[in-house]
Amino acid sequence: MALSIVRRAVRGRLRSGVRTLSAQSPAPRVFSGIQPTGIPHLGNYLGALRSWVSLQEEFGSVLYSVVDLHSITVPQDPDTLRRSVLDMTACLLACGVNPDKSCLFQQSQVPEHAELGWILSCLTSMPRLRHLPQWKMKSQSQKNEGSVGLFIYPVLQVADILLYQSTHVPVGDDQAQHLELTQDVARTFNNQYGEFFPIPRALMSKCAKKIRSLRDPLVKMSKSDPQKLATVRLTDTPDEIVMKFRKAVTDCTSEVTYDPERRPGISNLVAIHSAVSGLAPEELVRQSRGLETAQYKLVVAEAVIAHLTPIREEVHRLRGDTGFLTGVLTRGTHAAREVATPVYDAVCRMVGLR
Repeated sequence: MALSIVRRAVRGRLRSGVRTLSAQSPAPRVFSGIQPTGIPHLGNYLGALRSWVSLQEEFGSVLYSVVDLHSITVPQDPDTLRRSVLDMTACLLACGVNPDKSCLFQQSQVPEHAELGWILSCLTSMPRLRHLPQWKMKSQSQKNEGSVGLFIYPVLQVADILLYQSTHVPVGDDQAQHLELTQDVARTFNNQYGEFFPIPRALMSKCAKKIRSLRDPLVKMSKSDPQKLATVRLTDTPDEIVMKFRKAVTDCTSEVTYDPERRPGISNLVAIHSAVSGLAPEELVRQSRGLETAQYKLVVAEAVIAHLTPIREEVHRLRGDTGFLTGVLTRGTHAAREVATPVYDAVCRMVGLR
């Protein structure tokens, strides 16, 4: 199995060290992060994580971070958070993220993230942050209108990216404004202290269609959705996947068609089927002539099961090897700090702190 081969290769690489990253590399550099707040779902995988794997082959310098500092902007149980960091690492490795080709690390173990975040927060206005839609949405769901950390976490995101002088950032449509903030802050710093930070460019997800909730196809699939049947997680069993697709909301028309505007429910299923099969929606509709939507739901479920089974099995194997997962993060942290430390030192000298 390909995943097992990757795992053996990763183990061998961990014994000999991880890829060395140059702080002054002229080559393009990719950075992205994911919060350790539960097992990734099908939308996370198809929209982001699968792209992360392909980017390892396209770019010579790639950093992926489990951004645990971001996760504590909402209350977290400490023991659960520690376990979730390792679970997310297992999921990333199972999906194909390979420390032999990218630097995978835990954000909080590189203190320069928070330190650079403070410096950059002093260059960012409060009205600029209030305009970000995530603040409005998340603060409304919390008592007392959210914490200071929740308000300024976009600046920490900026620091995550600029700390490695990243040139490219994989983003979805809902993250575009955060990247615009990063670009604005980089320009502000460069104008005030001299050219230093590259202006990072967006790498839009190759998954053309956003994966929607199975219970409400008008909203995207989410880990925080209170409806358990709405979200397919990477570790769901075949029986769970079949049940969720059987209960997927469609409409009263039995024919399988692809019309996201007028038939969002069945179109979401076609989009998922297309993403896991590699076939165009139009071809899948043609192949499904004569099937009713109830039958087609099971076809999609089987395609998803076939695609996710190797990943689910590898996640379970990796979760049982805590030492291996910790080793991956430790070595990734060392590699990340080799880049972060000189960049942060240079920033401190430029602003007069050293």
